[in-house]
Amino acid sequence: MIIKKFIAKTEQEAIENARKELGEGVVVMNVKPVKSKGLFAFLKTPMVEVTVALEEESEKYSAAVSAINNVIASSQNTPVMETPVTEKPEKRDTNSAIEEKLDSLQSLLEQQLQKPGEEKEEKAEEAAQPKEETETDKFMRLLHDTMLENEVDEKYAQEIIDEIELINKPNIPFDYALANIYQKMILKFGKPSGIEPAANGIKLVFFIGPTGVGKTTTIAKIASKFRVDEKKKVALLTADTYRIAAAEQLRTYANILEVPFRVIYTVEEIAKALEDFRDYDYIMIDTAGHSHQNNTQKDNMCNIIHSVDDKVEKEVHLVLSATTKYRDLISIADSYKEMADYKLIFTKLDETTTLGNLLNLRLYTGASLSYVTYGQNVPDDIEDFNPQKTVKRLLGGKS
Repeated sequence: MIIKKFIAKTEQEAIENARKELGEGVVVMNVKPVKSKGLFAFLKTPMVEVTVALEEESEKYSAAVSAINNVIASSQNTPVMETPVTEKPEKRDTNSAIEEKLDSLQSLLEQQLQKPGEEKEEKAEEAAQPKEETETDKFMRLLHDTMLENEVDEKYAQEIIDEIELINKPNIPFDYALANIYQKMILKFGKPSGIEPAANGIKLVFFIGPTGVGKTTTIAKIASKFRVDEKKKVALLTADTYRIAAAEQLRTYANILEVPFRVIYTVEEIAKALEDFRDYDYIMIDTAGHSHQNNTQKDNMCNIIHSVDDKVEKEVHLVLSATTKYRDLISIADSYKEMADYKLIFTKLDETTTLGNLLNLRLYTGASLSYVTYGQNVPDDIEDFNPQKTVKRLLGGKS
């Protein structure tokens, strides 16, 4: 596993530099801004550091792995078979980089392996099994259990473990297995897909979803980002004529941002808005947060969304709460899939300790994730979806 950092003015430029040097197979593991140092740091151009990984055909065991095996074996009173190590000096740097980027995740998982209760259970299981369970087997099982604790669906957790075991070699180092599963899960999340400008003219953005997930507040946060940070021309519309409070809330945000606001009742009014705001960059439309089982309201919303087909470039974002049960999320996702293809926005990440549903819905629907929110503060408490941070959480590490 090759892990290397690239620094450039933008994330995209750093990734392109990585691909030029290492090839198209690189996977982004971490992205962070680089703070300039010195007296005149504020005059320097902001830079971005991107850490990428590239899987090699073969990996030699590292000295760090022998140390890890010694720690675990001593905690379980089992002998350790030393593996001869012949490695280049820079190999240790690679292992250190993996551990650093996973925020000591490996250590956290190893500590769980040493719990007395688990030790007894493992010995009982080993006695009942004809095949001896290796330390690597235990490690992979622990990763599987950690994903389940974070409410990753059993089906997807097992699929990930099975895929990793197909490419893992017998008695591979823990850091190599961990890097593989980390990389695999990032690939499953795919590239985040936020709102992009239209190729020509206006971008119309619909926000759909059930009641109580925070659609209106999320729209205000996104509108603020484009209006204040990017100096774009934004108009806010609402088709939520069922809740007066929701319309007034969005009107208040529009007044603060000094952008146009309008309530729409019919498809004709959407066409009028497109004409009135034809020189704008974005028109964002809030929709009624009704029960996904109400077919009449679903049909009305479907008509509104498709009334602009072939007239303007559009996006649809399904807003969901990370606190909703997975079974209910499946029902919601299926219902709204009948209306249009959508991207996913997850809200209320601050109200849950588990993020498994983000991966579950991504794999179930195939839809890209765009944004996540974690509070009520406008325009703060929102960010582009970060697969690296989420995977660390799902594997038991810190974000």
